Amino acid sequence: MNRFEISRSTKAYLLLSYVLWPALFGCGLLGAYCAFESEHPLLWFNAVYLSIAAGIALFEYLMPYERDWLAPDGEIVNDIAHTLLTKGAVQVAAAAGVTFPILVAMVAQPHVGNDDGLWPVNWPLPLQVALALVIAELGLYAAHRYAHERLILWRFHALHHSVERLRVFNTGRFHVVDSIVKAALSQVPLYLLGAPLPVFLWVGAVTAFIGLLTHCNIEMRTGFLDRIFSTPRLHRWHHSRDAKVGNTNYCENVVLWDQLLGTYHNPPYPSSTDIGIKGEIAKSFWTQLTQPFTKEGLRQILGRHKKNNAPAAGERVDV
Repeated sequence: MNRFEISRSTKAYLLLSYVLWPALFGCGLLGAYCAFESEHPLLWFNAVYLSIAAGIALFEYLMPYERDWLAPDGEIVNDIAHTLLTKGAVQVAAAAGVTFPILVAMVAQPHVGNDDGLWPVNWPLPLQVALALVIAELGLYAAHRYAHERLILWRFHALHHSVERLRVFNTGRFHVVDSIVKAALSQVPLYLLGAPLPVFLWVGAVTAFIGLLTHCNIEMRTGFLDRIFSTPRLHRWHHSRDAKVGNTNYCENVVLWDQLLGTYHNPPYPSSTDIGIKGEIAKSFWTQLTQPFTKEGLRQILGRHKKNNAPAAGERVDV
């Protein structure tokens, strides 16, 4: 136990374990509302996002789910670099690359918006956002599941699964190709249907804060929320080194499609801490970006030797 950690036997610890997820998520959404109503929405949204991330990082030390994950692993610089690059280098100055989809929507939506009446613009905004989340989630689900089942995308997605501990700092550890595919399949349908700009802003906000919480190393009791949202408990199963377990819980915000399509996994015992992949990911940031494009890099990712093309044990893809 580190000197800052709250004792697990206290009532405060028990209470916090139940309220932290909804409290942090609610604070993020409240902050996003204030940001979107301001004259500088991106600037203030970035400030809110960083504040929530800092709060999560603090509670990772106060209430860690897995204490061993707090030890340095030498990847924090790479994790942050991937977050900034793949989620929007234009936002580096504001230190919040995750707002890139929001920025794209602010620029593109007025020019490509569809006014043919397909989108229910007369619905209350919360209902429009809920509908948009379900639609976008289907695209995310398809991209995510395909990335696990087909080599053409697993070579990029493996970078995200190569971590052996889940922490807020590796939330954005995605290869740029992986991020582009997910963004295209989740966002383009909303453009085609004519969703208004506020819907894009709120989908971006929900995705940003759930993403932070999903990867956090905090002891949280999420209960019935596991049936609605992607939570840390569900996502730890998804990162399991056991491919049969890891090829579940593909949804990234709401878990509707996992439940409807038979990939929801939430057994009644603590989720896995044995996470990672069978292959090997390069250590340097730039080599991690180029590795999927070379034959030798692909062999390393799949955990195959040069003279042995047999799949590694537990390999996730059907080649």
